[in-house]
Amino acid sequence: MNISTRKDILESILINSQAFLERKDPTNITSHIFLNANSENVTIKATDNEIGLQVVSDQFTINESGTVTVNGKKFLDIVRTLKNDTIDIYSEDNNIIIKQKNTKFKLPTFNYEEYPTFPSVDNKAQISLDSLHLIKSLKKIIPAIDINNPKHELNGALIDIKKDKTLFVGTDTRRLAVVELDNSSESELALIIPKKAIIEIQKLFLDKIDIYYDETHIIVKNEQFFLYSRLISGKFPDYQRIIPSSTKYKLLMPKKEIIEAIKTIAIITPEVKITFENNLITLESHNNDTQEAKTSIETPITIDESFTFAVNSKYLLDFISQVDTDNFSIELNEPTLPFLVRSENFLTVIMPIF
Repeated sequence: MNISTRKDILESILINSQAFLERKDPTNITSHIFLNANSENVTIKATDNEIGLQVVSDQFTINESGTVTVNGKKFLDIVRTLKNDTIDIYSEDNNIIIKQKNTKFKLPTFNYEEYPTFPSVDNKAQISLDSLHLIKSLKKIIPAIDINNPKHELNGALIDIKKDKTLFVGTDTRRLAVVELDNSSESELALIIPKKAIIEIQKLFLDKIDIYYDETHIIVKNEQFFLYSRLISGKFPDYQRIIPSSTKYKLLMPKKEIIEAIKTIAIITPEVKITFENNLITLESHNNDTQEAKTSIETPITIDESFTFAVNSKYLLDFISQVDTDNFSIELNEPTLPFLVRSENFLTVIMPIF
């Protein structure tokens, strides 16, 4: 193999590939990038066997076709040190040479025939969802998805496709985030996608995509990128039971003012006590004996009697940061019961602090 390209092109591809590599064991072939050059383009793959990325680029000059592997982290480290000019890459014996003018690096390669095979879209069903709505919906719920939970199904997002709607759900057991989209489907389906895959999908895909799935994998692709991930097996919690069927109070909140007030209290503590009274919202620090913060917002709300509860401010800010409107609603029953924040088709159920 003998190819060349500009530094910025190669560096961008390698940066996108890093999250898909095995990082703990450099002797494993999955710590390597797979490169294949044919007469038309260059294909670059990275995978840790759980999640994988394939990039196809026509931004290379191909002097000689071929296939090699190279350690993905070291490859990127080398490229970053080079100048913004053309880089030559070619194989020599069992090594790969990375060269730019008077600078030259040599790295060992592994047997590319042992590189893991990527799943194919052949014989896989396709999800008929608007890709932009899907990406936007996943972005809204991702803060509520847990990490390293012993219950593996909580480390991913549920895509719950019903005949007349699709719901995107994430929970870390302290809050539950749900986005609902109107959508018609001939069949019903529930998939749990790992959080890591969702993060990478958001980074890579900004326009129309095709989505395929089977019992074990989901594939997201467009003309340039092909991303696959293993699905999480297991039964997702019955999230509908967690959402309050009715609430005693429903109050309209001014988004901008609430954000400013929460950030004011968060200087002292992330735990915020909130009190609602007629035409007044008071926020103050909670459970802090040595320091205190307090602020209030005058806004047209009506409530029968004063209502006070405490909450982790991060959960509120995670929700509000994804709200597209100037206002959102907060729905309450009792100070010790979960409450609900809602904006259009997006809601989050949050456990208060006792």
